[in-house]
Amino acid sequence: MKLLALILFSLTLFAAQAQQQTLVVAQDGSGDHTSVQAAVDAVRAFPLERVEIMIRNGVYREKVVVPSWKTSISFIGESKENTIIRWGDFSGKGDINTFTSYTVLVQGNDFRAENITFENDAGPVGQAVALHVEADRCVFENCRIIGNQDTLYSGVDNSRQYYRNCYIEGTTDFIFGPATVVFENCTIHCKKNSYITAASTPQGQDFGFVFLNCTVTASDQATKVYLGRPWRPYAQTVFINTTLGNHIRPEGWHNWNKPEAEKTAFYAEHHSKGPGASPGTRVAWAKQLKKREAKKYQPATILDGTDNWTPAE
Repeated sequence: MKLLALILFSLTLFAAQAQQQTLVVAQDGSGDHTSVQAAVDAVRAFPLERVEIMIRNGVYREKVVVPSWKTSISFIGESKENTIIRWGDFSGKGDINTFTSYTVLVQGNDFRAENITFENDAGPVGQAVALHVEADRCVFENCRIIGNQDTLYSGVDNSRQYYRNCYIEGTTDFIFGPATVVFENCTIHCKKNSYITAASTPQGQDFGFVFLNCTVTASDQATKVYLGRPWRPYAQTVFINTTLGNHIRPEGWHNWNKPEAEKTAFYAEHHSKGPGASPGTRVAWAKQLKKREAKKYQPATILDGTDNWTPAE
């Protein structure tokens, strides 16, 4: 009898562990948890298999951290318009600074998100990050990333990130950081006259920010916008086959009043389209890539690293 009880207990435990590969978050109490952070906290450290956190429609007003030991987690929303993680911290609020102002912080490797809105609703009050990603091998698909200044921080130089079919909006430097990042088929929406990107690519890193087949749009208030400026001297930002609205300044790029950065930063375009495409008027230190040079800007090449990672895996 003791042996039978032990077997039954083991089977029950195994079933319970298997169930933990999918967790449901629902504000009405119909799921496993009512908050996103509670679901993250419930995941074991370094899970043996991917854990999917299914998030039902609702506005989840919380500050969420996916710590480094919570790897291989997926956030899967019910719909990107109605599954919203929202918070409102900003630099200067108490002891908050740019790097602690996030709504969602991702530190666990192999994180994925689908059909989610990440939002910082602090308003135009300075640096206020919606999504802060420090982890490696991260994928965001069909997500919205909403804020004003410093909306998306792609942080740490050993991070690789892939954004596909996403919508990202903001005001100043709203895509910034040192990571290697591919934005494919994304809509980038400018809300004021300012700068889209502020890369801080480390010296010697092969790639910085790469925009592939994206569309850059603007609000009525944004009529003169730069593609980017170098937060650090070796900033890299490249736009390939991207449609640019007429709000993009003819000169395209700004040196952040650091003329020495013109010699080290790498800013380039290839086959830009739309009224904002103006290769003949770009700053002299930016580059128009030739076809053979543009060939290397493929997600598999940019993101493979030493482990041959591809976002589809």
